[in-house]
Amino acid sequence: MRAVRYVSFGEERGPKKELKVAGHGLKLTSRVPLALPPQMESWVSRSGLSSLQRTSLNKIDTNLVSAFVERWHLETSSFHMPFGEMSITLDDVSCLLHLPIRGIFWSPQDVTEEVAVELAVDYLGVSQGQAQSHVRSCRGSYYKLEWLYDLFVHHIAASSWTYATRAYLLMLVGSTIFADKTFTLVEARYLLLFTDLDRCSGYSWGAVALVTLYRYLGDASMYNCNSSVDILLSYRGCLKWGETVVPYMPDRCLCQFGYRKYVPSPPLDCMMATDIDVDWISYHQSVIAVIGPSTVATTPSEVEDGYLEWYYCVSHPRLVPPHRDDPRDVPDPVYDAGPSDPDWACVSTLIHRYLRQVNAEEDDPQFADLFEALHISRSH
Repeated sequence: MRAVRYVSFGEERGPKKELKVAGHGLKLTSRVPLALPPQMESWVSRSGLSSLQRTSLNKIDTNLVSAFVERWHLETSSFHMPFGEMSITLDDVSCLLHLPIRGIFWSPQDVTEEVAVELAVDYLGVSQGQAQSHVRSCRGSYYKLEWLYDLFVHHIAASSWTYATRAYLLMLVGSTIFADKTFTLVEARYLLLFTDLDRCSGYSWGAVALVTLYRYLGDASMYNCNSSVDILLSYRGCLKWGETVVPYMPDRCLCQFGYRKYVPSPPLDCMMATDIDVDWISYHQSVIAVIGPSTVATTPSEVEDGYLEWYYCVSHPRLVPPHRDDPRDVPDPVYDAGPSDPDWACVSTLIHRYLRQVNAEEDDPQFADLFEALHISRSH
């Protein structure tokens, strides 16, 4: 269940409603040198991650972050605001973090503590005993950020440039795009990203950052949690990073790209997606589907006819409880636009879900009757 729905129905997360936000801006200020040794600079620059050295915040407004998290919807990867949906897009990642948004996805495998020790020995240049002692102190397959920084300094003094670069890059991503609620650790499996320093530039680091952020927003949104447009940016589909798969739906926040919002397609079912990598490579095919139904907006708030009426039916755009009585059961959302009768809405949802599962096309005669039934159900 999403936090926004609980807040709307009078069930908030507890007495301390603001979230605890992990930020390493102050630490990075002291750990990032003004200039890296030239032997390291070329690797760091080619990796596509050099911008992370200067993009962290020293101060974070936790109340503002909490307010946005309360409006996050997992199904649509967007914030549901009173005027419509907004989201953090690949365009934002590119403009704010200056990370490459083209490249391949990579699926880091989970590693055991024994493998974490072996990786530290092979790629961070530490002894077997030192690696075992450190991983044991982390109580899992992790490395401490402070330990990585100390290794970086040690290897620079010893002119061990590959070890120093790996320790530095792992410390850098662990303090920024991979920062988590442990505050001090980074997963050991991410070291696999930097085993070949000449190849890590091929990853879509922007997508990595966005998937990770979406995942953390989704976790934090649980009410019981304590814690000129580039063509590529019009990609509509799923993004993945390891075992995490999230929907990426820029058609739900077109005002951010200068277009008028329209009633979008239902949320993507990423569990049914099988060719995410193929879809990502052929992203240009989704452009017409995303931009085509819309027109250029003259004002940021301009929307197509019927959009706000639809939006207020399917979302919780206002956090003010609709009543002051005892909290009532939170209803399950129905995202198909059109049917006002609950039974017809359910029929419409079930038919559409099946058609998506079998990848049916509307011009396929085999599914003509089902599409006709879908249109009939949506008209009631």
